[in-house]
Amino acid sequence: MAGELDPRFGTGPAAVARAVAGELDPRFGWPLSPKPVVVRPFQAPSGPYGPGHRGVDLAAAPGQQVLAAGPGVVVFAGLVAGRPVVSIDHDGGLRTTYEPVAPSVPVGTQVWRGQPVGVVEAGHPGCPVEACLHWGVRRGEEYLNPLPLVQTGSAIRLKPWTG
Repeated sequence: MAGELDPRFGTGPAAVARAVAGELDPRFGWPLSPKPVVVRPFQAPSGPYGPGHRGVDLAAAPGQQVLAAGPGVVVFAGLVAGRPVVSIDHDGGLRTTYEPVAPSVPVGTQVWRGQPVGVVEAGHPGCPVEACLHWGVRRGEEYLNPLPLVQTGSAIRLKPWTG
């Protein structure tokens, strides 16, 4: 609808600035291969502590490899509230998180797009299939929809002009 902020840019004044600047560029790959099915979409929280879904849930299989969505440094690999989580810092102030993931990389590891960082564990709350990978992205304390950051793989090629 005209005049509304595109939800892929997040919420708040910073999101408006990013939307105007077109700052979210598709530079990541999928954290699962092959391309996964999104079983629960991103839902921006109404405020810092408000309800929402601060990422997307992707259909997976227990034991499936989880891939770094982009180049970065592993800044966390351990338990949060009893669930295994891996977090990676990327250029531009972005941090991706992956859960529930049994990590295969220690904190401080430089990773590249598509590099395995762990395996999916079953038991993600609310997952409607055998296993889900919850994949989130934030910039600072603001959660963003990770889907617009995924490269589609399409490329524009120019044909020679034979005028």
